Amino acid sequence: MQAILDALSDPTRRAALAVLWCGGEHCVCELMARLGASQSRMSRHMKVLREAGLVLDRRDAQWVRYRRDPNLACELATVVDAVLAAERRPERKAA
Repeated sequence: MQAILDALSDPTRRAALAVLWCGGEHCVCELMARLGASQSRMSRHMKVLREAGLVLDRRDAQWVRYRRDPNLACELATVVDAVLAAERRPERKAA
């Protein structure tokens, strides 16, 4: 569980996960373009997500494609859903 919370603590990883959470596979180059990250930085972030068990990777020629892990425990998927939903909500100003 700690690895998942650590993986979710970074804004770039949350943004990449939000892209993957909607389904489909995406290569690092697609994620780089969408998130404005360098190749090395994006690859490091994806490694953290993979090692946390949130995404799966698949080599396709010179590309590595990532997708949501369909075997992620329901309870953990619910945590990710909640984090991604909170990320989409506008921040409330303190009274």
